[in-house]
Amino acid sequence: MSIPTARPPRAPTVAQLRSFLAVAEHRHFRDAAAAIGASQPALSGAVAALEEALGAQLVERTTRRVIITPLGERVAGHARLVLSSLHALTEEVEAARRPFTGPLQLGVIPTVAPYLLPVVLRLVRDSYPDLELHVHEERTPSLLEGLAGGRLDLLLLALPAGGSAPTRDIPLFDEDFVLVTPPDHELAGQVDVPRDVLLDLDVLLLEEGHCLRDQALDICREIGADPRGGSTRAAGLSTLVQLVVGGLGVTLLPATALEVEAGRTDRLAAVRFADPAPGRRIGLATRAGSARSAEYDRFADELRQVLRELPVRIVE
Repeated sequence: MSIPTARPPRAPTVAQLRSFLAVAEHRHFRDAAAAIGASQPALSGAVAALEEALGAQLVERTTRRVIITPLGERVAGHARLVLSSLHALTEEVEAARRPFTGPLQLGVIPTVAPYLLPVVLRLVRDSYPDLELHVHEERTPSLLEGLAGGRLDLLLLALPAGGSAPTRDIPLFDEDFVLVTPPDHELAGQVDVPRDVLLDLDVLLLEEGHCLRDQALDICREIGADPRGGSTRAAGLSTLVQLVVGGLGVTLLPATALEVEAGRTDRLAAVRFADPAPGRRIGLATRAGSARSAEYDRFADELRQVLRELPVRIVE
C-alpha cells in the first residue's frame, strides 16, 4: 500500500487511534474488531483513515496475517499513552462530578483555624473519605485574593467576606466576644458587663491585616473608646493572650477561642458582656456561581450540626 507523504500529517481521531491500537495488539482485523465492538469493515476503514491522516503506512496487510510496520509500532506506543491519558481525564472528571471527591482548597483565617479546624477535619474524615482537603491558613485579604484567582475553592472566615470579586456567603454561626483580663483585675469573672467599660481599659489588638482587629476597633468606636494598647501588637491570639497575662492590658477573644487559650494558663479571667454582647458571624464563602455550590451548601448543613458542640448560636 502506498501512502502519499507530500502534505503534513493531520491529527488523528480517538476512534482511529483506538482501532489501530486494537489491530496492533491482536494482529488480526476480525479479533481486533470484536475486542472493541466494531464491525470489521468499520475497523479497517478507521485504520486506513489513520494512515491517510498521518501520511504513513502503519500496517502491512497480507492474506494470512497483519504486520505492524516499525513506524506503526512507534505510533502504537503513542496511541497507548494518548488513550491512557484520555481515560485518566474522564475518570477524574467523573470523580469530580460526584460530591465530596477530589481536591478541595479550603482557606481559613488565623482567628478561626485553631478552634474550628478540629471539628471540620473530623467531619471530613468521618463523612467524606474521598475528599482531598488542603488547608490554607491566611488572613482575609489573602484568602479573598486566592478565591477570586481560583487558587482557593472555599473560605471559612468572618462574614460578610467582602472583597473586590463577587462572593456567595453561607452563614454558619454567631459567636460572642469575651473580654479577658488578668485574674486580679477588678472586672475578672464578672458577667452582664456593659460594653462601655472598654472606655477605661487598655485594649490590646492584633496587628493590621486581621479582621478581628477591625472588629475590635469597630466595637470600641461604637462606644467612643480609643484602644490604648500603644504600639504593642500581636500576630496571633495566643501571643495576645500572653500579653494580657503579662499585665499589658486586656483584650477581646471570640467565644470559640476562650477554652483553648484560657486552658493554657491560670493567669487569665473571662468577663462576659451584657446582651446584646458584641460578636461576629462566621461562615463559608465561595465564588458566586461556583459549579460546586450545591455541594458547599450540603457541607455547610452538616458542619452546622457538628458545630453545635461549641459555644455558638447556629444560623440555619
